[in-house]
Amino acid sequence: MAEKMAMAKAINESLRRALDTDPKVLIMGEDVGKLGGVFRVTDGLQKDFGESRVIDTPLAESGIVGTAIGLALRGYRPVVEIQFDGFVFPAYDQIVTQLAKMHARSLGKVKLPVVVRIPYGGGIGAVEHHSESPEALFAHVAGLKVVSPSNASDAYWMMQQAIQSDDPVIYFEPKRRYWDKAEVDFEAIPAPLHKARVVREGTDLTLAAYGPMVKLCQEAADAAAEEGKSLEVLDLRSVSPLDFDSVQASVEKTRRLVVVHEAPVFFGSGAEIAARITERCFYHLEAPVLRVGGYHAPYPPARLEEEYLPDLDRVLDAVDRSLAY
Repeated sequence: MAEKMAMAKAINESLRRALDTDPKVLIMGEDVGKLGGVFRVTDGLQKDFGESRVIDTPLAESGIVGTAIGLALRGYRPVVEIQFDGFVFPAYDQIVTQLAKMHARSLGKVKLPVVVRIPYGGGIGAVEHHSESPEALFAHVAGLKVVSPSNASDAYWMMQQAIQSDDPVIYFEPKRRYWDKAEVDFEAIPAPLHKARVVREGTDLTLAAYGPMVKLCQEAADAAAEEGKSLEVLDLRSVSPLDFDSVQASVEKTRRLVVVHEAPVFFGSGAEIAARITERCFYHLEAPVLRVGGYHAPYPPARLEEEYLPDLDRVLDAVDRSLAY
């Protein structure tokens, strides 16, 4: 039951399966219905399941998430789409003060099984507010799960797990990887949603990444291998909660760690990983934990984004600096 498909298609198939198996699953968002989403991730779903299950909403992100909260209180499992990463901020208040807090506020009596889908990151030549990486803002908020797949198989299964979760999940989709293809086994037993995975074994240094940067780290490991360096690549998959045990196990083996993400390095998720692994692995590390990411500046115009985004040279430079200690 395996099929090779693009990540966008895998998410579409996962949403289709959820709609088909659970009548309480709803999809909401701007242009998700008749248009099928700007990236066609929800293409065909409204035609097959109707306008009461796949709902085109007004351009009002706060209203989209607020409505999803109300529906979840009535027993539904809404999956809402924020059309682009930079559009999420009108809904930020609803997400962090209502969606994230209701379970604790009700002493565990109320659950809000809402999935917030956010296409994020750069690499597609988009205009302002269409290429940001705000995952650390949500990971900082207790009560939210924050995940990001790096390939079609994970995209399919992590969406299934996110929809089935009784806690709200912020599901970041790396838009530059929407068209990357991989095998998806529809009968597989998926790994736990928040479990990291070693995608390449190595002995000299660990590269840890998630979402769009996992592929770049694999390319860096290939390039380093030509120079006789053995790099382990760890796909974190989840930003909150984060599988520190797997990171620790890898670092205890390789004794070096470079964390790579598109988001700015300053106060990014890599900072928490660096601090925690330094605490856990102090006597194993042979070099400080290094971070590679975006700059502490607004995301630039499209013609400059390749200067802003981490690339192969910047990752390999961090590898060389770490190995030089």
